[in-house]
Amino acid sequence: MNTLTTWNIAAFPAIIVAVLGYLSGSVPFGLILTKMAGLGDVRSIGSGNIGATNVLRTGNKGLAAATLLLDALKGTVPALLGYHFLGVEGGVIAGFAAFLGHIFPVWLGFKGGKGVATYIGVLFGLDWRMGLLFLIVWIATAAITRYSSLSALVASVVIPVVTFFIGDARIACLFAVMSVIVWIKHNANIDRLLAGTEGKIGKKG
Repeated sequence: MNTLTTWNIAAFPAIIVAVLGYLSGSVPFGLILTKMAGLGDVRSIGSGNIGATNVLRTGNKGLAAATLLLDALKGTVPALLGYHFLGVEGGVIAGFAAFLGHIFPVWLGFKGGKGVATYIGVLFGLDWRMGLLFLIVWIATAAITRYSSLSALVASVVIPVVTFFIGDARIACLFAVMSVIVWIKHNANIDRLLAGTEGKIGKKG
């Protein structure tokens, strides 16, 4: 058996978990739930995003909570399964693919969410300690600043650094890449934060 054939056989499981992870992440739960509830297309309101924050703008807190949970689980489940079958590398591949699926879903012309909920889900799938740390940092920052976007951005900086020192370097690298993407997807929020026009938690208008 030549080297190329051996590589193809070895790579096949990784390709499978990547594809399944992407398909899991690409399910637009926010859009599906709001349409099922008769609230129309969530992309037509607020920020036009399919995530839980925009679903909350429909006024239905239950649907927003369900969207948040499902968007997180579609990152957790692939990461856990990839880790179980292929070890750390499998978990990293599946988790990252799910994260990309949420942000760039093929079904919606590659226009998805900002990735925070799925990011958290992947954290819990690969290192539950980092999942808890993200939530703690998010809550603490939100309590001080009242900015949801800033809280996510701060937490996404803390996670790769802490993981690098107390966790697996491979997972830390994954979190670092995901954090960079989260920051890029929040470019409009960052502009509003700098301009002082970003909406605060619990404040209408």
